[in-house]
Amino acid sequence: MPTTRRSRTVADAPERVWETVSDPYHLPRWWPRVDRVEGVTSDAFTEVLVTDAGRSIRADFTVADSRAPELRVWEQELAGSPFERIMVAARTEVRLAPDGEGTRVSVSVSQRMRGPARFGGFMVRRATRKVIDEALTALEGMHGA
Repeated sequence: MPTTRRSRTVADAPERVWETVSDPYHLPRWWPRVDRVEGVTSDAFTEVLVTDAGRSIRADFTVADSRAPELRVWEQELAGSPFERIMVAARTEVRLAPDGEGTRVSVSVSQRMRGPARFGGFMVRRATRKVIDEALTALEGMHGA
């Protein structure tokens, strides 16, 4: 599955960064386009995303792995969603590692596209890089620059 990876060091301890990345309710503060999060359980949550046109779209996720304070993985539930037409699978992985006085945050987003979207891989990766960079910038702002 094609994967886009980006990393950055933030000026805070892994345990403090973990408090942010492991709690879905914090996603609107750092993950682009997330307006709010609903239906949070220990292994699932729903993001309410806002499109460029201002429309809301719901995206359901399952927590696939969570190991404090180093790894958080969530996968999008695509069946029956508007995303099912263009994606076969979508997985986000956030890894934290001590880095001097701070934390190295590595975000990987893997997406397998469906139908004609399969041929726009470079555009999908470019857009995904932008989203990850925005997320890392927000985390950096939240956890000291």
